[in-house]
Amino acid sequence: MKHFLSIAFLFILAGSFAQYPLILTQREQAKIIDELLEDRLRTVLPTIMRREGFDMWVIISREYNEDPIIRTMLPATWFAARRTTMLVIYDKGKDAKGTDLGLEYLAVARYDVGKMFRRAWDPDHQPDQWGQLAKIVEERNPKKIGINKAPSWGHADGLTANDYDQFLTALPKRLYTHVASAEKLGVAWLETRTEREIIIYQQICRIAHEIIAEGFSDKVIQPGITTTEDVVWWYREEIKRLKLDTWFQPSVSIQRQEPETITAKRPQPLVILPGDLLHVDFGITYLRLNTDTQQHAYILKPGETEVPEYLRNAFKRGNKLQDILTSNFKEGKTGNQILADTRKQAIDGGITPSIYTHPIGFHGHAAGTTIGMWDMQGGVPFTGDYPMHFNTAYSIELNASVYVIEWKKEVRIQLEEDGYFDEKGFRYIDGRQNDIIIIPKPDPINR
Repeated sequence: MKHFLSIAFLFILAGSFAQYPLILTQREQAKIIDELLEDRLRTVLPTIMRREGFDMWVIISREYNEDPIIRTMLPATWFAARRTTMLVIYDKGKDAKGTDLGLEYLAVARYDVGKMFRRAWDPDHQPDQWGQLAKIVEERNPKKIGINKAPSWGHADGLTANDYDQFLTALPKRLYTHVASAEKLGVAWLETRTEREIIIYQQICRIAHEIIAEGFSDKVIQPGITTTEDVVWWYREEIKRLKLDTWFQPSVSIQRQEPETITAKRPQPLVILPGDLLHVDFGITYLRLNTDTQQHAYILKPGETEVPEYLRNAFKRGNKLQDILTSNFKEGKTGNQILADTRKQAIDGGITPSIYTHPIGFHGHAAGTTIGMWDMQGGVPFTGDYPMHFNTAYSIELNASVYVIEWKKEVRIQLEEDGYFDEKGFRYIDGRQNDIIIIPKPDPINR
């Protein structure tokens, strides 16, 4: 009971002292989400549809079996598709004078879908929803119709077998050959970030960084009492307290100056002790965008005022590996090419690398250029062959293994920070960790 009360008291203190950047109310969030969506539909979609060669995109989804892409096109107050929701996006091309007529946004549904997709079906006059969809398609006679049927990315494979069959049954046979997988179009929609999104993303990443720092402090961690699971659940509770969401369970782990076999035999979850090197893997979801961050902290031993030099030097290896990886970002270069070049440069420089970097955005493990997986250091089929585009975001996730003589074993510096790539190059959205967090922070007066 005494232990429980101590932890509870620490959690209460942590909640009362935390200072975070502004987090919008639910109503304000909904307004921003809808504004961002309208901006994306007007600015991103025309460009990528023409780049990928589609003049029509048909997205079909049923309630509670949502296509991953349709979820990104629904207004903020819709938490799911309604009954069967069909969205049709048609590129009207140019008129005889060469004026761009833009895109047409239609909802073959009982309601408008947000501000952009206007209702294009009246069930009282045409009870057959599939028949109405076919009529809309036939009237516009598109050259290439995209559907969300994809072999490589689950994000773009949301059309169910039943809905695919229904669509083809309703469609005139002469248009069958016009239907094609919209996989690359779907990936482009998901991976491309707008100027306004990336401005807002910095605030989202800042909030995530502040929560991590709060959890990795003596407001939450009391060495000798607090366990790794205590910290994990503090993070979960803090996310909920702030009215945010997460897309995965946080994790907190320990590396310490003892053989791994001994650490593994200790009662789980581990009690955090002085001299421990902590690691957290943490992410939040806010305004439909996700973060994914991994950082390290060190628990000072009595008499210590800073992280031991050998751990600081090991950490620098991790930062160096980040630098090598991001220096290889180039438009048109595939993830597998970036992976191979980075590994060679790192190994030639005496670093033992493991790289598993992924896109980030509407999904945590998002669609786009994949740069390695922890168990695929020789390259990732299909998703690793996808070329890098500008205006895309990535979680720079990797680790560098460093043999630490003082510990007589390898220490893994496991880092992950969210970054953005555009015509100016790569940058971290809200900076990166350059120094190991110290717990507790030394008193500057007594140093």
